[in-house]
Amino acid sequence: MRAFSISFRVVRIRSSRAAHMVAAAALAALVAAWSAACGVPLVRHYEYEEDMTVALDGSATITVNASLAALVALRGAALDTRPAARFDASKVRAFFTSPVTRVLRVSSSRQRGRRFTYVRIETDDIRRLSAAAPFAWSTYQLERTTGQVTYRQVVGAPPATAGPVDARWQGNEIVAFRLHLPSRITYHNTPSKIVERGNILTWEQPLSDRRAGVPVTLEVRMEPTSILYRTLWLFAISGLAATAVMAALIWWAFRRGRRADASGP
Repeated sequence: MRAFSISFRVVRIRSSRAAHMVAAAALAALVAAWSAACGVPLVRHYEYEEDMTVALDGSATITVNASLAALVALRGAALDTRPAARFDASKVRAFFTSPVTRVLRVSSSRQRGRRFTYVRIETDDIRRLSAAAPFAWSTYQLERTTGQVTYRQVVGAPPATAGPVDARWQGNEIVAFRLHLPSRITYHNTPSKIVERGNILTWEQPLSDRRAGVPVTLEVRMEPTSILYRTLWLFAISGLAATAVMAALIWWAFRRGRRADASGP
């Protein structure tokens, strides 16, 4: 009888796990179906992506995620794009290093049958970034006027050194330019009209258009005070208010106690 009870519990546990797995699979299928119906992919895969975090003083951190084939075809980099070729991080680092850029990290991965690289770069002044060969196809402006800061970037054609590569592209590859802004956005011209997580904007373009040199214009207007600065001020004001309330309560309690002592028996 005891063995039967243990066996029954095992069956119940297995049934419960199976039910959870079925429910999870059904939920995943439902989300995938909704994504397909709405035309919104669950994960966006970019063949070339520039992800830039801009500060109000003009300094920036740029992350480039791209296939080696895209770096050759779009930026004219001299890299070995053969699938079985050894990844040479020193060549990638040298390509992104310039008098106006510092390379912080280089790594690689293999995706969709191609070698991709991840490069993290710093610059002290984004307005000088076009002096670096990997970013020379863009012009950068960061202007401060009364009450707002305007960022404008125009991405032009690839350089003449960019050439054809045998990357076996399918024709649906996408290029992306993403901005992380430091303050509240008052205007932007992204085609999607979407602001992600408060201050992130993305411009997308088909790889074929990018190779053909179809320009992309990124324009953003934002407040001149950073979100972090405003948050710290709010915390400071809240702290002062809480301290004032606490002091008032202590003073009131102390004064009430003195009155009670004065009117004692």
